[in-house]
Amino acid sequence: MTKPYKDTLTTSNELLTRDPFPASKKIYLKGEIHKDIRVPIREISLSNDTKLGVYDTSGPYTDSTVDIDVGEGIPAIRKTWIAGRGDIEEYTGRIMAPEDNGYTTDEQLDFVTAGATGLVRIPLRAKKGQNVSQLWYARQGIITPEMEFIAIRESQNLAMKEEYLQDKEREARLKGENFGANLPEMVTPEFVRKEVAEGRAVIPCNINHPEVEPMIIGRNFLVKVNANIGNSATTSSIA
Repeated sequence: MTKPYKDTLTTSNELLTRDPFPASKKIYLKGEIHKDIRVPIREISLSNDTKLGVYDTSGPYTDSTVDIDVGEGIPAIRKTWIAGRGDIEEYTGRIMAPEDNGYTTDEQLDFVTAGATGLVRIPLRAKKGQNVSQLWYARQGIITPEMEFIAIRESQNLAMKEEYLQDKEREARLKGENFGANLPEMVTPEFVRKEVAEGRAVIPCNINHPEVEPMIIGRNFLVKVNANIGNSATTSSIA
């Protein structure tokens, strides 16, 4: 059941979907506190010639200017943020076993990893006496690049929506019941920090996954719950 694909079959790179969504394109918004932040937004062209910016989770795959090779992985956008805090160190991890990825022999594991040499990384951990969680940073009053990234992402380019927000009667009519939630019109980096510090939200950003585009899970944000949907051990693919 776990026999590797033959190398005569379609490659992972050929299986990728690179086309943008219809009537839309990916744009990037810059940070103000952290100038190197580039937050992806999907800009949709509406039938009345206006544009709407929405949350985009397609990663670099729908950006025609990015070269994608699944064997090398996607860009590590958080690498400099993580290193710049000065609270991490490298260490020697254990050797990968076939069972880690659902295989039974070294031959199977070697077949799969041979084309993904760019994904081999030296693991990181916190230095002695340090804490590298976003919760810890938040409780120290630190607004990290991840927090500003999230704030921009959650607001979904509010400037594009100003014409709708100006209609107060419409906004009041469609506002609905918040059931006690705190939903600001503009999500700020400080709001993100405060929600995390007070335990109402979580930022899943492991230091060993620098490729992750920061997002947040919490009642007062767009994502309320998290569902873990894993790959099958019999048909796994990084594409």
